Amino acid sequence: MPPADIMDLQTKEERLRAILRTHTPLLIAYSGGVDSTLLLAVAHAVLGNRVTGLIADSPSLPRASLAEALRVADSIGAVVEVVQTSELEDPRYAENPMNRCYFCKAELFSRMDAAARERGFTSIAYGENADDPAHDRPGSQAAKEFSVIAPLKEAGLTKAEVRELSRRMGLPTAEAPAQPCLSSRIPHGTPVTREALGFVERGEAIVRQFGFRVFRVRYQSEENGGRPSAKVQIAKEEQGTIPGVRQTLVAALSASGFGRVEIDPEPLRR
Repeated sequence: MPPADIMDLQTKEERLRAILRTHTPLLIAYSGGVDSTLLLAVAHAVLGNRVTGLIADSPSLPRASLAEALRVADSIGAVVEVVQTSELEDPRYAENPMNRCYFCKAELFSRMDAAARERGFTSIAYGENADDPAHDRPGSQAAKEFSVIAPLKEAGLTKAEVRELSRRMGLPTAEAPAQPCLSSRIPHGTPVTREALGFVERGEAIVRQFGFRVFRVRYQSEENGGRPSAKVQIAKEEQGTIPGVRQTLVAALSASGFGRVEIDPEPLRR
C-alpha cells in the first residue's frame, strides 16, 4: 500500500480533476509560475481544448518571463492568449500603495470577466494554493469580487504538493523560484513607472547572467533627480558565489544606469 502522504496527494489530485470537470469551458489566469502552470497543465489534461489560459502582459512582466511562459504552455499543448493590461495607467496602482496587487488583479479579472461573458466560458480560475492566506493577499479580494475560483486551494493542495505534483507531471516549473512581478521590487509609496520597471528588469537580467537563480534587485529612487540606487538580495544557498563576482557585478549594474549599488550581506528572505 502506498504511504499515507502519497495517498493524500493522489486524493487531492483526483479532487482537483473533479473540480475542473465541473467548470467547463474554463478560462485560466496564467502567469508561467509554479501554481498557474500546474493548474493549466491539469486542466488541459482533463478538459483538452475546453480550457484556455490568458496571460497579462504589462511593463511589470519581464520579456524573458513572458517568452518562457509561452514556451512552457506550448510544451503542455495548452492554448494561451496574451492580453495587454493597463494597470500602470491607474493612478491607484501607480502610487504603489500596500494593496497595489489588488488593482493589478482587478484589472486582469475585469478583462477576463468580459472575455468569459463574450465567449461563453463558464468559469474563471487562478492559481491560489492552500498555503496562500487569503486575508493577506489583495489579489484574493479581487478574485472574490469577480467570482474567480481557486481549484488548487479548493482541492487542498499546498505549495509543496503543487511542486511535487509538477515533478510527477514533468513540468519545468517544479523547481522554479517564486518570481513576483517587477513592481514588487519598488518600495511601497515610491511611484511605479515604466522607467523604474525598466531599471529593475535590466538589473535582474544582469544578475541572472552571473549565474544567480534566486535573487531580487530592489529599486530605490534618489532625490533631486539623481540616479536610482539598487540593493541586490541573493538567496542564502547562493551567497558563497558573491565574493568572486562582487566587483564585476557592481560595475555591470552601475553601467546599466544605477548609481549606488549595494550587495546586501543578509540573504534574501523568501
